[in-house]
Amino acid sequence: MSLLVADGLRKSFDGVEAVAGVSFSLTEGEVLALIGPNGAGKSTCFNLINGQLRPDAGTIRLDGRDVTGQPPRALWAQGVGRTFQIAAAFASMSVIENVQAALAARAGETWRFLRPARRRHAEPARALLARVGLAGQDDRPAGILAYGDVKRLELAMALAGEPRLMLMDEPTAGMIPADRHALMRLVRELVRERNLAVLFTEHDMDVVFAVADRILVMDRGRLIAQGKADAIRANPHVRAIYLGEE
Repeated sequence: MSLLVADGLRKSFDGVEAVAGVSFSLTEGEVLALIGPNGAGKSTCFNLINGQLRPDAGTIRLDGRDVTGQPPRALWAQGVGRTFQIAAAFASMSVIENVQAALAARAGETWRFLRPARRRHAEPARALLARVGLAGQDDRPAGILAYGDVKRLELAMALAGEPRLMLMDEPTAGMIPADRHALMRLVRELVRERNLAVLFTEHDMDVVFAVADRILVMDRGRLIAQGKADAIRANPHVRAIYLGEE
């Protein structure tokens, strides 16, 4: 059974239909890319899935349960992780404290910024940092990290929530090419290790074609194509609308 099923999603703004009847599914252990030209509706569609917007019509099911319109916090409690286009961490806290805070939230604990609290969840926090390539940076202030490392820290914080589904909005935005591919290789490894399902939006087509198991292509609010990388590359509709070819 699919972990995530979107069925007939619609969303309009001031009479303009930004998402027009989009349907797709995503299974555990799969990486699905959502792409399209500017104004295609992919950001609106992504925000419907992650609970920032409520659809005008259609349903979203998570592991068979209807979660349509539920807010991000409720989705997070059901195993939906999220990373953002502009990565963010608590700059005044250390690297490890950021992950400890995420682990504390998952455990239903209150983070009080006191020394006893800072000692909680230290070992699992270190393990997550090591897994994303930040071993040895525990005590560094998050505010002085290079941007690529902030992206890795954000990923560790998302993993602290023990997600089954990870929603990644422009995960490589602002990164240099080498760091982009390294980060997405890490995501690919985590998918295999944890049987994660990943839905991500992305503008870098090299990243999309290298990482995604399947690709969804939107234009003018509609899903115009879906399939594996080779099929998407060869699709004349995609080449005309998305790649600008006749």
